Amino acid sequence: MTDLVTRPAPPLPRRAAPALLGYAAVRVLGLVALAGWSAARDKSALTLLSARWDSLWYTRVAELGYGYEVRLPNGDVHSNLAFFPLLPWLERAVSAVTGLSYAHAGLVVGTLASLAAAWGIFAVADHAYGRRVGVCAVLLWAVLPVGIVQSMAYTEALFTALAAWSLYAVLTGRWVTAGALAALAGLTRPVGLAVVAAVWAAAIASCLRERRRREPAPPFARRRSAEASRGARLRPRALGMTLAPLGAGGYVLWVGHRTGKGPLGYLDVQAGWRNGFDGGYAFARFVAEKFTSFPSVPAGVGLIIGVASLVWLYVVCVRQGQPLPLLVYAGAVTALALCASSYFGSKPRLLMPAFPLLLPLARALAGARTRRSAAILGVVAVASAVYGAFWLNGSGPP
Repeated sequence: MTDLVTRPAPPLPRRAAPALLGYAAVRVLGLVALAGWSAARDKSALTLLSARWDSLWYTRVAELGYGYEVRLPNGDVHSNLAFFPLLPWLERAVSAVTGLSYAHAGLVVGTLASLAAAWGIFAVADHAYGRRVGVCAVLLWAVLPVGIVQSMAYTEALFTALAAWSLYAVLTGRWVTAGALAALAGLTRPVGLAVVAAVWAAAIASCLRERRRREPAPPFARRRSAEASRGARLRPRALGMTLAPLGAGGYVLWVGHRTGKGPLGYLDVQAGWRNGFDGGYAFARFVAEKFTSFPSVPAGVGLIIGVASLVWLYVVCVRQGQPLPLLVYAGAVTALALCASSYFGSKPRLLMPAFPLLLPLARALAGARTRRSAAILGVVAVASAVYGAFWLNGSGPP
């Protein structure tokens, strides 16, 4: 990890321009494909992006506040307390300023957040491996098969932006900024705990490194000065570690108080949605069921290949010596996504914030000739745009 004395400024827009322009081009391609596909099916692309599935729940929070719930015939209770508040707060703010509906305000937030996320991913990759890898990392994130979610009134782009810039702040020794952004990420999604874990792991590791490097105790006359200097270095880390969990922890405790069920009240809310953390048992059973009938066998094989690919990418990240906060963050996001008992069709988008897993691929693309890399990314971008249009016009939530 970068020493604390090295504190480069965030990359200027001019340095990040190739990444941001390429990202915008991929997103426009996806929106054009969605508009064409939706028109052919007599659907509104704008409605699909701003007022469907989870985006409806966020706009209800913005409009009505918390307390709205739906009781299903099987007894399950879907409460909007399951949805963290930062996106609805921003929707309210944008709506108040612009006069847009909450749904359309969510699209504005999502669009700006996706650009901030692309810039943050570039900043992290550029800092760790150089500008060319940064550009490739952003483009790989843009062309993910479920990349269309980055253009929706969802929280994935907002969370990734906060997470990426928090990680960049960690890498450059800006501990208070890292903690504050981690707290905001924790107000966005439950997986904000992954950002908290990254901040804590990096801060503890840096303290341990400093302790190992510490010189023999100075003479008494200089001891107080050395202790004061050490305290000045430790205070920002301690403050960052204190700030980091306040967002997620504060919201979870508030939900527990509101429901009258104590600190674990949020888990009961999630249980009403049949969400929880079971160590991957439900997902493993879901995959195994694909092999009970021949038509679904290819899907089962594909899921196994997908999970194996994620594990392989993480192992490569470790072998390449990726900075500790990136490893902790990506590992936590991946584990929470795969080991949750939530709707299995949502797992691809739940994995989207784990952008450090793309860095080995970005390094490989950056090492190839520009024409070859551009051709690969172009083909994948077209495939992603078509798949996103098909997927968003389907019946199941992303």
